[in-house]
Formats: sequence, structure tokens, C-alpha cells
Amino acid sequence: MFEDSRPAALQDDAGIDPWAPFRVDHPGEIKTLLKQLLDSSVPLSLSGPDGSSLSAQLWSVDDSAHRIAFSADAGNPQLQRLMEGDEACAVAYIDAVKLQFDLHHLMLVHGARASALQAAWPQVVYRFQRRSGYRVRTLERDSPRADLRHPALPDMRLSLRVMDVSIGGCALFLPHDVPPMEPGSALQGVRIELDADTRILATVHLRHISSIQPNARGLRLGCELGDMSAAAQRALQLYIDQTQKRRRMLTLD
Repeated sequence: MFEDSRPAALQDDAGIDPWAPFRVDHPGEIKTLLKQLLDSSVPLSLSGPDGSSLSAQLWSVDDSAHRIAFSADAGNPQLQRLMEGDEACAVAYIDAVKLQFDLHHLMLVHGARASALQAAWPQVVYRFQRRSGYRVRTLERDSPRADLRHPALPDMRLSLRVMDVSIGGCALFLPHDVPPMEPGSALQGVRIELDADTRILATVHLRHISSIQPNARGLRLGCELGDMSAAAQRALQLYIDQTQKRRRMLTLD
């Protein structure tokens, strides 16, 4: 339900926030999310209460002054409409995550060569996750692995590192000294152990193979997971949620 750039309604008629579980109000977490938007140069959709909208990129994040700035075309009539309203809503996507936050105290700043739209530091950021597509990198200290037989050599047992996982798929690391596998292979009865509490059985369908980097000495196997029990799916979803939270907290340490 968060597939487009339109902002979600964050309060109902009674003033209750139905999306409270998705609120991020810790200053450190907000700073991390804004830095992600800045570093990745993703486009943001800025919408005003009167229906005006424009696309922009985050230009600067100044936590000491508690201001953020966006690239701006001073001649854009949509920008002028936003300025007249003095508030807007920003929406952006990072992979399968939608970020949304309100902008207040808008100010257009003119430089020698460019203009910038400044706004007050957001107090709350909403982080909407599309669970079906959200993928987390596993924590290597938990030694996540998938135990399976090589599809072309059934007598060869392998224990491959699980690089990342979603509710419907995972990526496995195939070392350079292991015989290659062919896309389209279906591996049945694969035992996946993500941590001490998360062990599942699944059929793994090998969908694509890609290189990682020259010195990685291996390949990335993009896999689809199937034939999981309801209990296994719940365990996997819990693992994804907990790993996401742990990684977010690590960025704050």
C-alpha cells in the first residue's frame, strides 16, 4: 500500500496516529536515515497541502544547526507554491523502504550558482517497510549457513554462508573452489540456520548468479525460498525484524 510517492495519511479523524509502530523519533536514528538519503542521492517527492509537488534531492544535513536543505530550481512555479504554504511532506524510497517526514519553516536560500530549499530538522520520520520484499544482511557473528547437496554432484555436501535473506529469498556465497551451479536448479530439503534460534527447512530455487567483487573469491547465488511451513515463515519473519532492529541499533553505537 506504499507503492507510490504520495504521502500516507498519518492521523485519523480522531487525531490518533495509526502508524505509530513505524515512527522513528530517536535523534540518532533520524540522523542516520537522513544521511542515507544524502549519501545515496535518491530523489524525494515534496508535496504541499495545496497539492503542489516537486522532485528534489537532499543537499545537506546540518545536525548542529538543525536544518536540512534540498536542491531547488528557484524558477519552478511548484517551488513557489510550496514556499507559500510554509510546510510540506517529503517521501523517498531506499530499496524496499519508504521514508516519510514533514517539513516546516521552509526557506529558499540563493547562492552564487544555485539555490537551496531549507527546512527545519524533522522531529519524526516514518519508516514503512514492504515486508514481502525487505531484505536484511545477516550478522556474520551468528555464522548463518545453508546446508545442502550440490545439484550436479549429489554426493557433495555443502555448507554455504547466507549473505542476506528476505521472507521469500536469500543470497548464498559460493566459494571459488566449489564446482559451479546452474540457474534454474531446485535444491530440496535445504537446512538454513540463521542463528541459534532460527533453523528452517526449505526448497531453494537458484534464480541467478552474479559476481561480487574481484577479491571476494566467490559468487553470489540469488535464491528463491519455497515449501516452507507456516512455523518456518513466522520464524523467518521474526529473524528479519530482529536483525533489522539490531542493525539499526549498531549504527547508533
